[in-house]
Parts: sequence; structure tokens; C-alpha cells
Amino acid sequence: MKIRLLTALFAAALPLLVGAATYDDLISSAKLGDTRDVAEMVNKGASIDTTDIDGNTLLMLAARDGHADLVDYLIKHRAKLNARNAAGDTALRLAAFRGHLKVVELLVAGGAAVNMPGWTPLAYAAFSGHLEIARLLVKSGADVNAASENGTTPLIAAARGGHLDVVRFLLGSKADPNKVLESGDTALDIALKNQNTDIGDLLRKAGGKSGKTVTIEVR
Repeated sequence: MKIRLLTALFAAALPLLVGAATYDDLISSAKLGDTRDVAEMVNKGASIDTTDIDGNTLLMLAARDGHADLVDYLIKHRAKLNARNAAGDTALRLAAFRGHLKVVELLVAGGAAVNMPGWTPLAYAAFSGHLEIARLLVKSGADVNAASENGTTPLIAAARGGHLDVVRFLLGSKADPNKVLESGDTALDIALKNQNTDIGDLLRKAGGKSGKTVTIEVR
């Protein structure tokens, strides 16, 4: 009787064990960029939009680590391009932050949103100093003056990170040097607080002022 009971319990638990193993393998394969293994599991019924414990989809995991072939496969199989993880990041945000140009190209071509509430992919690229990605995003319609919840624009992000070439590009793309953070600081203030004096000089030449002197429009 006991043997039969144990056999029945094992039979009932087996699908759960197999499912857990498949899930772990799927997440691991996405992190490694193993397109063949991911495709095999998807073909067997695994969801193309499976997420890890932090809400990262397979596409986010692949994009974050620059696995262009897997990203291409997932896009072609209609993975959700604009899903967000627990931190609010999308696959495009993660790729832009990490500097994976080919992945950014694939996501943009696939229809991923370049503008969104909060930190935009352009702000992420600017913060990390990825000029070519910034160029691509602006060319694809990214708003150079989009601000996060605390007022961070791509220009402010670049000024904070000390990326002179990105600051120059954004100013040339009509970024407003006098956007103000909720703290009252402008890109000029942020550049100087971070000892980025060369950027400070560039911002001044473009009409940038300190937040103490910027007149805030009242609506």
C-alpha cells in the first residue's frame, strides 16, 4: 500500500519537477544566449515571454547581455518588446545602458518603443556614454528633452556621467540645456558638481545656466 502511495505521489510530482527543470534551463539558456536551446524549449511549449524572479523576460535577459542572435529569434517569434521588469526597465533600456548597438538596432527595427515614462533608452545611453546608440535612438524618434520623474533628461544624464561627445551631440540635436531637475539643478550645475568643467564650458556656450538663474515658466 505504501509503495503504491509513494508511486502515485511521485507520478503526480513528476510534471512539476520537469516543469521546474525546464524553467531553470530556459532562463539559463537565455542568459547564455543559447538560441538553439531556447528555440527547442519554446517549440515544446515554453512561453516566449517567460520571466525570471525579477520580471526579466527572455528578451530582456538576451538584450541585457548582448546576445543579438537570440534577440533576433525572440523578436521574430513575437516576444513582447515593451514588457517591463520589476525595476521598470524594458529590453531596449537594458541594451542601451549596456551599450549593445546591434541589439538596439534589432529592437528598434522590431518596433520597440524609444519613448516612455521615466528614464528613456536615450537617457540610459547618454548616462553610460554610448554615442552611437544615442545617435540611432534620436534618428529613430527619441525625444531629446524627455524627462524622468525627477526631471533627468538625456543631457543631464550625459553631463553627470562626464560624456563630452554625447553632450555635444545632444546639444546639436536641440536638447534644452536649461531643463531643471526637481532639485533645482540644470545640466550645468550637475556637470560642475561632478567636476566635468569641459562639459560646463560647452553648456555655457550653448546658453546653459545654473538653476539658480533659470526662470521657470509658470503654467
